[in-house]
Amino acid sequence: MTASAIILAGGKGERLRPYTEDRPKPMVSIMGNPLIAYHLKWLAASGFQRVVICCGYKGDVIQDFFGDGSKFGVSISYCVEETPLGRGGAFKAGLKMLGNLDQLVLGMNGDLMTNLRIDEFRDFHIKSGGVATVATVPLRSPYGVVDVTENGTITSFREKPELPFWVNAGIYLFNPEIYDLLPEKGDHETTAFQVLAERKALKAFRTNAFWRTVDTVKDLTELRNELEQAFFSTFLSPGSSPISPNLSPGTMANTFPTVA
Repeated sequence: MTASAIILAGGKGERLRPYTEDRPKPMVSIMGNPLIAYHLKWLAASGFQRVVICCGYKGDVIQDFFGDGSKFGVSISYCVEETPLGRGGAFKAGLKMLGNLDQLVLGMNGDLMTNLRIDEFRDFHIKSGGVATVATVPLRSPYGVVDVTENGTITSFREKPELPFWVNAGIYLFNPEIYDLLPEKGDHETTAFQVLAERKALKAFRTNAFWRTVDTVKDLTELRNELEQAFFSTFLSPGSSPISPNLSPGTMANTFPTVA
């Protein structure tokens, strides 16, 4: 199993104000705990031992809360950006800090929530033979969809359905050789990934796992509501038992220190 991971946590989260006035975006509270806490428990449960968190805006809030990571079952190092490096530059700095450039590394954005099975993701990556693999999820329509026949008759309404397209989930597996392709400053999608795509060495892992990203206050509210509903519907089901973190991130809330 992949032993090391890099989490990008330097975003200001302008569209999440006022929640991000005193903390970076990955530290917003979900069911009483910072979003990034779920990442750490998810990674630890999947066999990860070492995590590099790339910090920028108010990075001290992250460092003060998580410390060395021992309470979360991982060892945390912090890569602090004095000036913004971009996602690609941050990944490169994180890889350099890890030092072990001879092993597979998981990289991810810090502003998402998922219960993706990392073992399945890893197996696909190895079998595909790519240098990097991108986890992709179905594109969900932000609006309700109206089904209309050719003569203008409405046959049904569908509330925010999944569309026949796939989007980048912001979770990646990297082989060591990606290091030289990543920019010192800039975005990996417009640099390293473009080169790998031309070489046919960039792969896509399609998954229907739970995945949401938190970019706006609306996203935050919807995620909180979804997790609360998932928790209570399972908790109140006859014969229910505690849920694995890989099945419902919301049920992990009671295992963390709380944050306001």
